[in-house]
Amino acid sequence: MPKVSAYEIATGNFNKAADIMGLSDEWRTLIRTPFREMKVEVPLHREDGTMTVFSGFRIQHNGARGPFKGGIRFSPHVDELEVRALAETMTYKTALVDIPFGGGKGGVNVDPRTLTQMELEHVTRRYVSRIHLILGPNRDVPAPDMGTNAQTMAWIVDQYGRQHGYNPAVVTGKPLELGGSPGREQATGRGVVMVGLAAARDHLGMDPKEIKVVVQGFGNVGMNAALLFAEAGCTVAAVSDISGGYHNPNGLNLEEAIAFKNREEGDGTLAGYSASGVEFVAHEDFMGLDCDMLVPAAMESAIHSDNMDTVKAKLIVEGANLPVTPKADEYLKEKGVLVVPDILANAGGVIVSYFEWSQNFQQYRWSEEDVNSRLERIIIKAYDDVAVQMKRHEASMRESAFALAIDRVVTAEKLRGAL
Repeated sequence: MPKVSAYEIATGNFNKAADIMGLSDEWRTLIRTPFREMKVEVPLHREDGTMTVFSGFRIQHNGARGPFKGGIRFSPHVDELEVRALAETMTYKTALVDIPFGGGKGGVNVDPRTLTQMELEHVTRRYVSRIHLILGPNRDVPAPDMGTNAQTMAWIVDQYGRQHGYNPAVVTGKPLELGGSPGREQATGRGVVMVGLAAARDHLGMDPKEIKVVVQGFGNVGMNAALLFAEAGCTVAAVSDISGGYHNPNGLNLEEAIAFKNREEGDGTLAGYSASGVEFVAHEDFMGLDCDMLVPAAMESAIHSDNMDTVKAKLIVEGANLPVTPKADEYLKEKGVLVVPDILANAGGVIVSYFEWSQNFQQYRWSEEDVNSRLERIIIKAYDDVAVQMKRHEASMRESAFALAIDRVVTAEKLRGAL
């Protein structure tokens, strides 16, 4: 796979939108330059007696519209440029769906699969102890991301509380017992389904029962999106994870696949999964599977110059952050493939994070039905706003979404007296 960094993708996304807006060089520099960047060392005394030192980052990209908001990921691929790109993407995501946050991101370059539960807790607490001064409910509000989950957020709440007093609003994506929100676990996948079905209806004229979906990635986002697409009546023909792809053109039994993935004696992947009608598909062939809708919901640069010409889908809905490289994006645009960009497609998570943060301040929990209906109202409003911009700029959905988001950030900067 050609190496295209997350930062290159973020730069390409920004520049295309800035060009159609006619944004000046001064404003381009102001908007793209992060407010603050922090790098810390995260030492770990392992249970076997050895010591490892990891690097941790928290980058606060833009806070003109509100507190910085963005996940914390534990991954061996974490580096400064990746975190910067993801922080910038969060700025535009929160602006696009018009919630009162800016954008940030954090991470530690550790593979959580190589750590025990006790070691994971130690890494989390040490990382937070090094960055806690720039966090806070009205300053910077993290959330789960790749390699982290509700348990990680619970440790963060506790560690932050040791130094500042207990305040559940310091992070979102927490367990329900510690102030989490109903609906948060499925929120990102649910948002993918909401905008995916809207785009299929409006641009392809397709009813859910006519849609064949392929989902790359079977973590929180991909698994929940697959389940909810199937629940809506779509045929989910294939899913994949780190072990490879699993394809049945007549539709997978997702409950069976999930049970296999979560079995006690397994490794948390689909490795070894088999069932009647299911064929194994190698990673390099997965994007070329026959389908109407393709949902890349794993890593950055999943669709790139080496596989872009194999894509058969008419519609791509970006469940992951930055999954399509600029070259592939241009090719797909010329081919007539509609791409719903990440800052719209996977914004369900940050929308419900906003709901969780609000509930923490109110000290009142909403029902899951209320959360889901409010999520749909906000994300479909953003989808409709982007449709208006597409007509105004005669541009792609990605260019239009980024132009709208950047304009909102510029407006906030001007109102605050940036220049």
